[in-house]
Amino acid sequence: MTTSQVSGSTRRQAVLGELPRTLPADDERDLSNLIRMALRDEGWGIDVAHHAAEFDDIVAQLRSVLCRSAYPTPARDEAVAVGDLVLDDASRTVARAGASISLTSTEFELLHYLMRHPRRAVSRKEILDRVWNYDFGGRTGIVDLYVSYLRKKVDAGRTPMIHTVRGVGYLLRPAD
Repeated sequence: MTTSQVSGSTRRQAVLGELPRTLPADDERDLSNLIRMALRDEGWGIDVAHHAAEFDDIVAQLRSVLCRSAYPTPARDEAVAVGDLVLDDASRTVARAGASISLTSTEFELLHYLMRHPRRAVSRKEILDRVWNYDFGGRTGIVDLYVSYLRKKVDAGRTPMIHTVRGVGYLLRPAD
């Protein structure tokens, strides 16, 4: 579907900036094409016009953009500190009580997310959405696995900072 295939009245309304409350979409393909046109016209950072993306792909990309824009976060180059744990995003280094900790890139992103939300119980689903930016179909075992990796590195031989909140997820707080 191209702009010329949209009915004349709908096209006229779109030009005037008055989109109708209902759009003429007979099937999923028409709806996908209408969404592509809207995204392109609005200048969103999603480019699905050059390849055949299905409706589910477009919805996933939209969800990703909306999730990132809904939560203001500190600038990525800032150092974040929780207790004696310091994460420097610019140099991608982590240290606890002055001792350097080596992390994989996924472990680093997970720790960074937890540190941006200290003393707050973060659900496994939220972690999946924000760190992996991928839908694992409700399977949150990957989060548990990576939290266990983090605990072995961050909490090794020290007072634990990463805590499990039963039925919810995880919480990072300064060691007492």
